[in-house]
Amino acid sequence: MVQAEMSTQRTSQALVENQHNIHSPGQCLDEDDRDAEKQRISRNISKREKGEFLVKTLIDLKDRLDNKESVYGALDAWVAWEQSFPIASLKNVIIALEKEEEWHKVVQVIKWMLSKGQGTTMGTYAQLINALDMDNRVDEAHAFWQKKIGIDLHSVSWQLCRRMIAIYYRNNMMENLVKLFEGLEAYDRKPPEKSIVLRVANAYELLGRVTEKERVLEKYKHLFIEDRSPKKSRKASSMIKK
Repeated sequence: MVQAEMSTQRTSQALVENQHNIHSPGQCLDEDDRDAEKQRISRNISKREKGEFLVKTLIDLKDRLDNKESVYGALDAWVAWEQSFPIASLKNVIIALEKEEEWHKVVQVIKWMLSKGQGTTMGTYAQLINALDMDNRVDEAHAFWQKKIGIDLHSVSWQLCRRMIAIYYRNNMMENLVKLFEGLEAYDRKPPEKSIVLRVANAYELLGRVTEKERVLEKYKHLFIEDRSPKKSRKASSMIKK
């Protein structure tokens, strides 16, 4: 940890000193020359060190709802040193912030990235949904789901659908839960596990739709039967022989 802090301090010092050198008095560098100088300096600092520097910078910023400009400013300044958009480095930064449970910062970094037209993948969307959930911003998570994910239910992974169903269930948003599930059924998407079916069945019961509850439990009752596949049986038999 001490080495990481020293590395971050060296990176910070290098960026600041070199920023000063680029604009030092008596130099008349045009924009292309300045960009070339920035790229040269950037190559002398490892991606890991630059990533650690950004994470520390973001964590040090006060976690307030009105600090969006500060976070966006730090990100803009950081990415300005790169020749191309550092999507891989930013993903590592997001993972580091998740480990620190800096959910508000995770949301801000992802939203900034999306505002640049970068990271528009289901993986990034899933990270944003998760961060909004962990930051207790369920209404935002629902709005984002409706706008970017729920419009394409025939291809959304069950892992992400399960996450959203759990969010709806935990926050007593039963109408939204059953609407999502019915949308998946409309595409003949079948739930892969019984936990999803149980939440849906309970949601129908809470909404007073007992007939629908019974329909779902009957339709997917095979998920509640213990899997006795030949592969598992052979494995169990092998263990007994040993």
